[in-house]
Amino acid sequence: MVELKKLAYQQKKLMAFLAVASVLKGLAMVGQALFFVWVTTDVFLGGASFGEIVPLLFGLLAAILLRVASGYAIGRSGVELASKVKRELRQKLIASFASDPLLSSFQGQSGQKVSLLLDAVDETDGYFNKYIPQMIQTYTIPLILLAVIFSQHWVTGLIILITAPFIPVFMALVGIRTKEKADAQMEQLGRFSGTFLDVLQGLPTLKLLGQAERQKATIKKSSLDFRDATMDVLKSAFLSSLALEYISMLSMGIIALEIGLRLVVFDSLTFFTAFFVMILVPDFFNMLKDFGSAFHTGRSSAAAAGKLSEELAKERRNVQFGSAELPEGPVHLTLDNLEFRYGEGFGLGPVSVDIPSLSQIAIIGKSGSGKSTLLHSIAGLLPVSHGSIRVNGMPREEIAERSWFAKMSYISQHPYLFAGSIRENIAIGAGRTVTDEEVAAAAEQAGISELIRSLDKGFDTPIGESGRGLSGGEKQRIALARAFLKQPIIVLFDEPTTGLDLKTEQILQRSIQELGKRATILTVAHRLHTVKQADRILVLEDGKVAASGTREELADAGQPYNGLFAMQTGGVAQ
Repeated sequence: MVELKKLAYQQKKLMAFLAVASVLKGLAMVGQALFFVWVTTDVFLGGASFGEIVPLLFGLLAAILLRVASGYAIGRSGVELASKVKRELRQKLIASFASDPLLSSFQGQSGQKVSLLLDAVDETDGYFNKYIPQMIQTYTIPLILLAVIFSQHWVTGLIILITAPFIPVFMALVGIRTKEKADAQMEQLGRFSGTFLDVLQGLPTLKLLGQAERQKATIKKSSLDFRDATMDVLKSAFLSSLALEYISMLSMGIIALEIGLRLVVFDSLTFFTAFFVMILVPDFFNMLKDFGSAFHTGRSSAAAAGKLSEELAKERRNVQFGSAELPEGPVHLTLDNLEFRYGEGFGLGPVSVDIPSLSQIAIIGKSGSGKSTLLHSIAGLLPVSHGSIRVNGMPREEIAERSWFAKMSYISQHPYLFAGSIRENIAIGAGRTVTDEEVAAAAEQAGISELIRSLDKGFDTPIGESGRGLSGGEKQRIALARAFLKQPIIVLFDEPTTGLDLKTEQILQRSIQELGKRATILTVAHRLHTVKQADRILVLEDGKVAASGTREELADAGQPYNGLFAMQTGGVAQ
């Protein structure tokens, strides 16, 4: 589990400040009680005039101000502590997602990840904002009060020592049940968030399949389950508060009875001592009650901490990068016994290939043969399990991540476009401030400028998230415009022409040829036309290179090359 207490104690300055403020608050509580008792006894028993008690009133005011100031300081420190730790937790989660972005995106629901990053982290707020400050106060202030009470009336101190332990014992018993309910609530929240976002994103599909009403019922049930889980947690909190109040009142009643008997019946206790102790005792038990409420909040945060731990504990294999700059100009890539494995499942490699600069390499193979995995490994989206990738003889792990991605473009079958204008989606590829003329030139090279000019708002035309409102070919050409604007020296295409019409495919092929004048290009291909443009073809089978060579060399060799394109050539090798 994420050790919330450890995260809190890492903020040493804040924790030390909380301790000092708690001591000052404890002393202020004693001072406030002391000055109040002095004023009361002097006025009602001593007959003192107003002028005589003015210094005591100033002392009482100072004690009250110190108590208020220290209490405010504790509250502000708790807020700051929660803010810093939550920021740290979110940074760790984002780093965890970013360290393995490709595999992470394949697993779980987007809504659950968003809920984890926002809701689960926010659920820990109470632990740092309430529980930790109250815990430190409970470690210091009751001890100060108890020491003063013992010095005035040891019998009251003894009664407190006997009755007070019932409160933490009860808190421990309630805490076990509270954690179970909080775990259930957090599970329901994650399920509800994930289901809701999934249904929202797939609403058009559900409409077409006639399943919208059914999913509506699913969301309703998930929402009601979350409501019931939340009400269970609240019920536990209210019952806990009631029981703590009962224990505290019973303890204070016993103390009041004992003091009353000594003061009135046996006349063995002074009014000053009795009044002073009876003012301090409620403060003592109030601190324990407040800690009980904070303890409940802390136990609720433990459920969120468990969820965060599960995510942060997942094994992440980071792609290694160094600090060297990628050289300018064309690059020569060498794959030396490159391997990658998805856990216990599919494995790529070993793959050993020499890719000359400015060459165009086509990667072909049956579905599931490892084509996209190979491209992802070269791109730096998947960590290499074994072997190496060399760039102009330099191991890629020595190259700085920023430098590598600044010189490399990856265009998938479904390039992601962000909600915004067409201009913004093209310009994002440059990684620098670009002019309108540069954006227009990139669009022209990608063959999409004519389409953009036909739109009422041109480059300022808004598009939806994931490129909603654009066809597959239009998305591909915007992605190509990004590449032209970026001017990379390595370009990776993952089946860029799949599902496109012939005209759009021809536009993309011309753009690819244009990029190939200054970049090394690797293309995962399904179309024969794409393969014909390649300088070299790699045929993958079961994650390994089954054949390699030019189109003519592979055609003469027969299988496995010819079988892949037999349907496109009428059964005749081309």
